[in-house]
Amino acid sequence: MNTFTALSTSVIPNPTPVVPAQAGGLLTILNWASGIGLVLGVLGVIISGIGMLIVWNRGQGGDHLAKLGWVLAGCIVITGAGGIVQAFV
Repeated sequence: MNTFTALSTSVIPNPTPVVPAQAGGLLTILNWASGIGLVLGVLGVIISGIGMLIVWNRGQGGDHLAKLGWVLAGCIVITGAGGIVQAFV
């Protein structure tokens, strides 16, 4: 039996991660950070919308649309942080 056959027929283990009991405080901090980030994201969307209304009267709305895009991209990263990290681990 060659090495390739041995590798292809072996079973690759798939361990399930278990959070230790001592990580409770860390999980609380992560939940708070995520919640604060999302609240700041909503505040950023509101501020960007106000800025768009102000400059719309002047005819210069394009700059604030880009800022709104960055705020929404940040919100997507915050909400998807767990999935992003899990994809790389």
